[in-house]
Amino acid sequence: MKKKALITGVSGQDGSYLAKFLLSKNYIVIGTDRRSSRNDLWRLKFLDISKKIIYEELELSEMNEIIRIFNKYDFDEVYNLAAQSFVATSFNSPIDTSNINALGPLRILDVIRNQKRKIKFYQASSSEMFGKVLSTPQDEKTIFNPQSPYAISKVFSHYITKNYRESYNIYAVSGICFNHESPLRGEEFITRKITNGISKISVGQLECLEIGNIYAKRDWGFAGEYVEMMWKMMQQKKPQDFIISTGKNYSVKYFVE
Repeated sequence: MKKKALITGVSGQDGSYLAKFLLSKNYIVIGTDRRSSRNDLWRLKFLDISKKIIYEELELSEMNEIIRIFNKYDFDEVYNLAAQSFVATSFNSPIDTSNINALGPLRILDVIRNQKRKIKFYQASSSEMFGKVLSTPQDEKTIFNPQSPYAISKVFSHYITKNYRESYNIYAVSGICFNHESPLRGEEFITRKITNGISKISVGQLECLEIGNIYAKRDWGFAGEYVEMMWKMMQQKKPQDFIISTGKNYSVKYFVE
């Protein structure tokens, strides 16, 4: 019997790479997105998997929609990658951000809690939760110090996942991902701003590339490898939260060079 996996936010960078990886593992993949992303499937098409997954609309703000999709499919694993993922936007829309990023995972977990079958759950946590870091380097025991509504919403989802794991014996884990990039990254992110800007300079469409603090440092990994770590976390005998990172920092200046 093939395993069935639900990936929320399947049309995003991580969702697309994870869908391709799970298909290679012979999973049946059900992918969901919010209604506004229904036709934004370029990443899935780029990876040549758009016709290999079962696609559904799902609003994480609507409990009835979550219940409907769990009644329709017998999931073995659920990967919650859907989120309002922009830190700046979270300051402008803190309520919407919290409704999706914090309460969305809680709604899914509560539906899983009431299922008769055992379903594994992965929550996409973020290194933004460390915020203004209190110790370096960070590990799984480092205290969170979030500095934005986005980061705070992710802290809630991280702890509610842990709470449901411990309170209801659910196989539920959170992967604290540091920055991970790829050709499928949105052009609003710094790595793609750089690559897109330099490509335009090379063909004479742009004279210079303007970016912010070039001395800022980030831990950048490859998204295609990070989704494999998400899957490996779900295959352990004991559910545990892990940081997913390279452990190496590089400056924006180095990236540009």
